[in-house]
Amino acid sequence: MTDQSTLLLRKQLNDLKKNPVEGFSAGLVDDDDIYIWEVLIIGPPDTLYEGGFFKAHLNFPKDYPLRPPKMKFVTEIWHPNIDKNGEVCISILHEPGDDKYGYEKASERWLPVHTVETILISVISMLADPNDESPANVDAAKEWRESFLNFKRKVAQCVRKSQEI
Repeated sequence: MTDQSTLLLRKQLNDLKKNPVEGFSAGLVDDDDIYIWEVLIIGPPDTLYEGGFFKAHLNFPKDYPLRPPKMKFVTEIWHPNIDKNGEVCISILHEPGDDKYGYEKASERWLPVHTVETILISVISMLADPNDESPANVDAAKEWRESFLNFKRKVAQCVRKSQEI
């Protein structure tokens, strides 16, 4: 029996193939597993990440869309909201409901109406405009604030590396 999450993910994948969205492409890591996607995010123009090709994986839970996927960059990337292992830390991917720490409103967190497209558009906008208030990579956030030239240099290295792959 095919469950709701499988049908929904197949539909979203087909929609993205039919109507590609500028700035990223998406597909499956393995055609037999609808729950693991590989996405390629193209560094947004007029940002430090411009010209980069950043590969990431989206791992969907079986109860998607009730719960959010996890997103992890496979390509090295230096950013305040992406931890050193590549895990993306962004409100839209946080479990639904109220934030026990009081940083985020429930409306900023995961909602079942979100799609792969809305997730990736949020991540692209996060690349352009980091939130250094709640960093996943404290060192990157500190550099972003205190030593922007070093931050820029590290990002430029990541962009160059991503182009070689």
